[in-house]
Amino acid sequence: MTLAVRYTAARTLDTAAVDAPAPGPGEVELAPAYVGICGTDLHIFHGDMDARVTAPAVIGHEMSGRIVRVGPGVKGWQPGDAVTVMPLRWDDTCPACRSGHQHICQHLDFIGIDSPGAMQQRWTVPASTLIRLPESVPLDRAALVEPTAVAVHDVGRAGVRNGEKVVVVGGGPVGVLIALVARAAGADVRVVEPSAHRRLLAEELGLTTWNPAGMNVSERVRQWTADAGADVAFEVSGAAGGMDTAVDVLGVRGRLCLVAIHSRYREVNLHRFFWRELTLVGARLYDRSDFEKAVELVADGTIPADRLISKVVPLAQAPAAFEALEGGGDVMKILVDCTDDAQGGTV
Repeated sequence: MTLAVRYTAARTLDTAAVDAPAPGPGEVELAPAYVGICGTDLHIFHGDMDARVTAPAVIGHEMSGRIVRVGPGVKGWQPGDAVTVMPLRWDDTCPACRSGHQHICQHLDFIGIDSPGAMQQRWTVPASTLIRLPESVPLDRAALVEPTAVAVHDVGRAGVRNGEKVVVVGGGPVGVLIALVARAAGADVRVVEPSAHRRLLAEELGLTTWNPAGMNVSERVRQWTADAGADVAFEVSGAAGGMDTAVDVLGVRGRLCLVAIHSRYREVNLHRFFWRELTLVGARLYDRSDFEKAVELVADGTIPADRLISKVVPLAQAPAAFEALEGGGDVMKILVDCTDDAQGGTV
């Protein structure tokens, strides 16, 4: 048995002992060290994903840890190896997989949503999901590799190029990561975020931020770009107003990359898309190359992962951490410490 955080019903989490299956052929048993709580986990907590999540469900997918045991037939891995997990299991037979887009398999098993996740002391996963971590990277920072891989994928989908003007609408964890990855690609970046706490953190990381409550963002972009408009906008806020801003700031043939999950239909200014020949691209998840690039960015300090971690709580305190995250603005990333001896702690 192993101690795990489980989603049991809307706005209800518990910690309970669950089965810890031994690794079978092609599988490994991991000891998760740190697991990040992300926006998707909050959607689960709110009950918004009950159509996919079968309660009681162990959740969590942003993780780092070490291998404990390897199952039969596993090559190239051994106990003690530091790893993270690309939490995707695809069928390799659907049209998406056959066209080379396994990460958006039409029957995708997103581990931590559709099947048991990482927020437990022992976790068995396919060896094919493992991503090796350098020993030089502390495991708490390595827990941010997964959201960094999201940002790498998003910047790649948008085709960000050196010298381009980029606006990121939403300065939460993924928004800041996108801004940092885009900056590393040579872009000139602005982050639009109403939270003073998040703006301050972004500015401490060398990013320029704008408060949409205190200015006309579209006019500021016009001034910044000499009336040309932004080359790329990322919509990361999940709000209708954020979508409007992301469309309005784009110049001729600008690209809008939709990152946030919009759970309801949005009205979009399609005339603007017609008039300026704009392009809308979706960005979902990542592939192995995105993960490997993310490891490099965290390892070399391009992503200052330690600065994005607001607090670390022990496994037993994870349910309270979800409630703390609901406030949003004053917290960036909370990690859950899943090590065996984690006790006590406060949120």
